[in-house]
Formats: sequence, C-alpha cells, structure tokens
Amino acid sequence: MNLEDFVAVSGLPGVYKMAANRSNGLIVEDLDSGKRKFVSARKHQFTPLASIGIYTQEDTEELDTIFTTMINKSATVAPIPHNSKPAEVISYFKEILPNYDEDRVYLSDMKKVIKWFNFLNERKLLSIEDEKKEAVKEKKKTKKAPAKSEEE
Repeated sequence: MNLEDFVAVSGLPGVYKMAANRSNGLIVEDLDSGKRKFVSARKHQFTPLASIGIYTQEDTEELDTIFTTMINKSATVAPIPHNSKPAEVISYFKEILPNYDEDRVYLSDMKKVIKWFNFLNERKLLSIEDEKKEAVKEKKKTKKAPAKSEEE
C-alpha cells in the first residue's frame, strides 16, 4: 500500500493526490474528477498520509499498517461510516487497533482514519498486493547488498 502520494489538506474535505510541488504550495488532484488545482501553503497545511501515525501504548502505528489491518478484518468486521455513533466508532477502532492510547487518540482522530480508509477503499486505491510486492523487493535488495559488500 503506497500512501506517499496522498495528502490531507486543511480546510478541504477528503484526500487528494499530490500532482506537483511548488515553492509556495502544492498542485493537488481530486481523486473523483481528476481536476487539478493549486493550494497555497499560506492558507493550508499539508499532511502526507504516509507520515501519519496513531499512538499506541508502546509507540505509534503507521497509517498504512492500520489500513492493512482494516482490509484484512473487513470480512469479519465490516467498516463503519465515519459519522456513526461515538460508541460504535470507538468499538470498531478497538477491533482494528486494540492497543491504541486512549488518552492521546481522540474520537475525531478515529473518525478521520475511518473516513480516509472508506474514501480510498471505495475508489479501489488500497490494496495489500502492492505491500506484498514491496516486501519481496526489499528482501531481494537486502540479499544483494551483503554480497556486494563482501566482494569489495
């Protein structure tokens, strides 16, 4: 799962694909219409989804790992709408990430994660297959790297 190209923009609903980077902002692409627009850095803040983590009791859990868990558990625990009742959202989030830090993870954070997941999943932009391919590539790289260093 590659979340590198997706950004959340403050003041704008949903998730956008980063099309280009400019010195004074970003050009983002709407995932539904494909239209591109310039978003000023003076007015908005940009958060790449790949850099987001959720606090757990020990450390933080990256968003792509949480999304992978949500995909894997979707057969048994169906994803809920982000605007469900607070008790339902908390219950669902405990199923997905049981060791989240209850003091530092707020209901609004849970709703954002669920909203982003549903938004990307409805558009078929999330897949576990990509993650498996990346893991295989990483294993190949690590196997090749020691062989090269021994030859030198």
